[in-house]
Amino acid sequence: MITLFKLLSAWPLWPLHGAGVVLGWLVFLLSPTYRQRFLANAQQAGLNWRQWLGAVGEAGKMVAELPRLWLGRPVPVQWEGADLVAAALAQERGVVFLTPHLGSFEMAAQAYAQRFGYAGKPVTVLYRPPRQPWLRALVAESRQRPGLLTAPTSLAGVKQLIKALKQGEAVALLPDQVPPQGMGMMAPFFGREAYTMTLSVRLVQQTGACVLLAWGERLRWGRGYRLHVQALAPELPAALPEAVSVINHAMERLVLHCPQQYLWGYARYKTPRTER
Repeated sequence: MITLFKLLSAWPLWPLHGAGVVLGWLVFLLSPTYRQRFLANAQQAGLNWRQWLGAVGEAGKMVAELPRLWLGRPVPVQWEGADLVAAALAQERGVVFLTPHLGSFEMAAQAYAQRFGYAGKPVTVLYRPPRQPWLRALVAESRQRPGLLTAPTSLAGVKQLIKALKQGEAVALLPDQVPPQGMGMMAPFFGREAYTMTLSVRLVQQTGACVLLAWGERLRWGRGYRLHVQALAPELPAALPEAVSVINHAMERLVLHCPQQYLWGYARYKTPRTER
């Protein structure tokens, strides 16, 4: 499998994305569980079929582009909001990037590392290592690159994030990721209660870091990506429940800006897992 990844990493984006569209539709048609969850989540957000239809193929693109993003040469990236990033870093308070399961969140961290990481401001990404040994080794190799660090979803990982922010660096989280039991709270997401992580709020409250929203848009025909960066508005309230709701509403706005690239098949409303 690693050999296949290395072979595919040399491919241009357009055939990878083309294969991804086919993959996305195959999974959608052949997996009733995935399809029902996909449609239920899109309906919960109030979308009609024209708004969610493109997301079927985009989910496949997310998988098919990984060999290129992990092991291939850098991809073309356009920026919208790079000035916001530079201004936030200049404050030396640290930056918390919040990125939903929208577009290519894998590319977003790499784009930051390429532009700002070499200037001594790396980004530390919180992630859960895969269960498969071969994939775990591949992910570890691909994500450890100049300007890009990783932190596990553990107490040690949280301490690593806090240290990075106190040094004026950046961290990146997926705030619509369902956290382990005891690490989140219930909050509305598209009108339905969802177990939502509180880590992002706690990091900001503990370190005084700036908060920026970011997501990586896939451009058509494999032309690369456009990284969108926005300021969080309004600012986070002091009370934890209200602050978590503000973040959920911000994620909703990002998703509705481009619902065709959201991962609607993700089990956003699932029961949180118990850590062992």
